[in-house]
Amino acid sequence: MIKRCLFPAAGYGTRFLPATKAMPKEMLPILTKPLIQYGVEEAYEAGCTIMATITGRGKRAITDHFDISYELEHQIQGSDKEELLVGIRALIKNCTFTYTPQNEMKGLGDAIHKGKALVGDTAPFAVILADDLCVNPDGEGVMTQMVKLYEKYKCSIVAIMEVPHDQVHKYGVISGREIEKDIFLIDDMVEKPDNDKTPSNLVIIGRYILTPDIFKIIEDTKPGKNGEIQITDALLTQSKKGMVLGYKFQGKRFDCGSLDGFVEATNYFYNNLKELKK
Repeated sequence: MIKRCLFPAAGYGTRFLPATKAMPKEMLPILTKPLIQYGVEEAYEAGCTIMATITGRGKRAITDHFDISYELEHQIQGSDKEELLVGIRALIKNCTFTYTPQNEMKGLGDAIHKGKALVGDTAPFAVILADDLCVNPDGEGVMTQMVKLYEKYKCSIVAIMEVPHDQVHKYGVISGREIEKDIFLIDDMVEKPDNDKTPSNLVIIGRYILTPDIFKIIEDTKPGKNGEIQITDALLTQSKKGMVLGYKFQGKRFDCGSLDGFVEATNYFYNNLKELKK
């Protein structure tokens, strides 16, 4: 089983300024839970117990969130507020949290490479981008689905979804051959192509399972789009050497890195919470 999940969380979250001037974007709440907690819960459901976070300056709130707050817990002890901490207490008890900084913003590929010290280079690991909030109310979480797929194919896997053609320039895009329903053998990847030059409308979202040879490939990957080390470039190399799959997951994804997606997610969770209480 895959036990380690990496959370790249070093970005500045400039699209949410001034809120993110002093607060990490990963700590922005959807209702009463921060985005990164939703991601950790998804990883834990999939069997991960080691949560490794790539942090940056001003991200101390993430570390504090996944730690015991003795003063707070003393103040609410015995009150009905205690039940609000049940979920986070379970994560703190059952998971190990580790952190390392990404000192310079050099792209997702670089951030993942920084995680080598935390997840090691001998076993596959998961990657979750917390501002891609995924839910599957009718079944298993996205990462659980991907772990099961890894157990069959034993290769790197990226979560993909279809978007309108005029939106592909915002994403890494794949092309490939469908080998099973919703499973694609990738033959090409392009980072944020022009809308009229895209190989498809199947785009990568913030869920990955990576095999450890990806670290050496990243080391040999030259900076690409925007001068950053792109994980899509490394994965394309990996696909040429072996096999990388794209998985059209079951569930719904919210782009909480954008204001529209953040509001959409908030409304979705609020409305579904009301339904659960009926």
